[in-house]
Amino acid sequence: MRVVLAEDSVLLREGLIRLLDASGMTVVAAVDEAEGLLRAAEEHRPELVITDVRMPPTHTDEGLRAALVLRRQQPGLPVLVLSQYVEERYAAQLLASAADGGVGYLLKDRVADVTEFIDALRRVASGGTALDPEVVAQLIVRGDSHPLERLTPREHEVLQLMAEGRSNAGIGQALVLSEGAVGKHIGNIFTKLDLSPAEGDHRRVLAVLQFLKIRSSP
Repeated sequence: MRVVLAEDSVLLREGLIRLLDASGMTVVAAVDEAEGLLRAAEEHRPELVITDVRMPPTHTDEGLRAALVLRRQQPGLPVLVLSQYVEERYAAQLLASAADGGVGYLLKDRVADVTEFIDALRRVASGGTALDPEVVAQLIVRGDSHPLERLTPREHEVLQLMAEGRSNAGIGQALVLSEGAVGKHIGNIFTKLDLSPAEGDHRRVLAVLQFLKIRSSP
């Protein structure tokens, strides 16, 4: 897998390069600012972009805004944001494009398992999602008129774990349920959110998007 990495901390950047290399991925470019990210992605056409949020020159939201530009320039380009911060406005815009290709948003300080981190990268690269629960918590939709109100508490739990990128097996393990029971809950979620079988594999992504507070405009 060919990866473009954008991270302004030299120690973290070099550490990620070594970790990805040891996991069989190839970092084709590693940059320390958003303009460099845009140039590198255009030149190398990677299979995955990993970017921080706060980068030079202002250290505010350059990396995340660059990720949005890349998704417009290269539709479906998998992007994983790796940051210490949740930038809600632009994060919501990025997640709103999840149906067009893999997206992820993980918090640096909460990555506690290397294997799970690499699995998250591969999941995003293959078109899935990988969201830290803290990110999900800040973007949850709340409102009495929303279709999510139709869900039972257990279905809410299943959907939240789906939003974090868990597989059916992973959801079952977290909630102490069989995979069959998880599948039934997911089927109920699709029905209650009016997601028809015609929408195929995208139903899982569409359900997650309904779970999140998608604010695709300022």
